[in-house]
Amino acid sequence: MFRGFCSFKPHSSKEALEENLLLDSISWPVTPTLPSPFDLNKTSDPAHSTFTILPGRKGGQWYTGDQLEVVVKMHDFHRLPKKSGGDVLLARLHNPTLGAGVAGQVEDHLNGSYSVVFSLLWEGSAQIEVILVHPSEAVTVLHRLTREQPDRVYFKSLFRAGKITETTSCNVCLHPAKKSVCNYTDLHTGDPWFCYKPEKLSCDTRISHSRGGFKQNLKIKEDKLFQRGVNMKVLIPASGPAYVTVLPKKKDQPQIKSTTVKSGPSGYYYQGAWRALGGTKVNQFNTSTAITQCLKGKVVHLYGDSTIRQWFQHLNNALPDLKEFNLHSAKQVGPFEAQDHPNNILLTYRCHGPPIRFGNVPTSELRYVANELDHVVGGPNIIVVIGVWSHFSTFPIEVYIWRLQSIRRAVQRLLSRAPGTLVIIRTANPKALTLYETLTNSDWYSLQRDRVLRAVFKGLNVHLVDAWEMVIAHHLPHSLHPQPPIIKNMIDVVLSYICPQDHGYFFQ
Repeated sequence: MFRGFCSFKPHSSKEALEENLLLDSISWPVTPTLPSPFDLNKTSDPAHSTFTILPGRKGGQWYTGDQLEVVVKMHDFHRLPKKSGGDVLLARLHNPTLGAGVAGQVEDHLNGSYSVVFSLLWEGSAQIEVILVHPSEAVTVLHRLTREQPDRVYFKSLFRAGKITETTSCNVCLHPAKKSVCNYTDLHTGDPWFCYKPEKLSCDTRISHSRGGFKQNLKIKEDKLFQRGVNMKVLIPASGPAYVTVLPKKKDQPQIKSTTVKSGPSGYYYQGAWRALGGTKVNQFNTSTAITQCLKGKVVHLYGDSTIRQWFQHLNNALPDLKEFNLHSAKQVGPFEAQDHPNNILLTYRCHGPPIRFGNVPTSELRYVANELDHVVGGPNIIVVIGVWSHFSTFPIEVYIWRLQSIRRAVQRLLSRAPGTLVIIRTANPKALTLYETLTNSDWYSLQRDRVLRAVFKGLNVHLVDAWEMVIAHHLPHSLHPQPPIIKNMIDVVLSYICPQDHGYFFQ
């Protein structure tokens, strides 16, 4: 349990137990303490690290259905082998000509070496890429920042009464100060939010919320751990071949399976299209007519951050008969609504409640997803889509756990009163990283929240869109807002949940 000025009690003993189990499940390997004075040369260096393909069967042949395993050996800038784990690695296997790609599964051996396992899912060439996202020493810094400075991203609220206006700082957690505090903790969900009380105005005169800024409090030279092209999002070279040739599976040919990593990918790309490896088959909805036919008579409610707003915009642009109402909402904030009257389609978007780093949100539009779900009637023609993750990166993971638990309770209530309602959850995804992006929204933070989200909703009658693997496996660069080809595939997954069909792409 996080301790300090930013700590709260869970809603119940059951959820407190779950919180502890979740924290144990995402615990990261112990990372090195930074020496004083700081020495970059003793940290993980992708240029001097390598990966090696482990041999498979005799003759070195690989067949579809096999699992390919590579070993990654991390070294520092002095070319000395690392002796501990905790580096953040991502990996993919791909073939640009075939438009094929799949994410690798990484296992940390806690001694400077890592195993990465890939499922071989297509015939032909398969190229390996292993990326160092962050050295383990950078994780030490990111972890410390959250522990010591959970309020490093801060927010503002404007208060107004007549001609008097005041602005004060707000956050999930406020540093103890000799100031009165306005408590805006939601009475239904229990989600905490506080602002310093204005000097002249009362707490009920608050009219808007906005991002305030970011306090960068790195120690001397720690920024050297977050250098693009040096030690952040950099490819690790192969010590030998970086590709294999995959042959068609032979009848009765035993498959090579890894004993290191038990889980596999959720899907893969082939010819640019996402194919699920289990569950609902993914079909392609390549025309506005196909999308309209699927959504006919449906109400689709989208709740979440800008990565969910991106889906609203995609559908709004893809369907010429979908007409957006001008609600005079801010472009970044919403809410948004679009209708296709002849086909009886309603599409809505609403952003989640604070913390949210949007420019200017009227307090009347600060709605928690759980409360919104409690007002959804539900039914077989109602689709609820939720994506909440990006704005929680700088806060203790407990804050995110509590938010997801409140949303889960609302989802359970919705499915209890209207079992036919379709609920879809979007996971987190990797992104392009600058120093600012890393300190506020690092892939390491996102990876932890991705794991928590999957665990919190496991066993519930909800469907996941695995944005994490869909971004890693694709050839396009990582981005907080994935590029249109990836979004198109995500929407195909959503539409396949809404309109499942017997035929589709599925690897046998």
